[in-house]
Amino acid sequence: MTSHLPITPAWTCAGCGVDWPCHTRRWELRAEYDRAPVSLALYLAAQLVNAAHDLAHIPAGHLYHRFLGWTR
Repeated sequence: MTSHLPITPAWTCAGCGVDWPCHTRRWELRAEYDRAPVSLALYLAAQLVNAAHDLAHIPAGHLYHRFLGWTR
């Protein structure tokens, strides 16, 4: 089990304190969803929707890049 989970409503990492998903969690997610990239995108899209509600002051493009842009 990872310690790099999001702390809401700030969406920071419980493991290292930076913006979630942090570098470590991204690496973990890539490994967990290795053979299921669409499932990873759906999971992160759901997290993006939740975060957009909490982080309404952050531009949508920035949140997209943070949550989904790194998956390519």
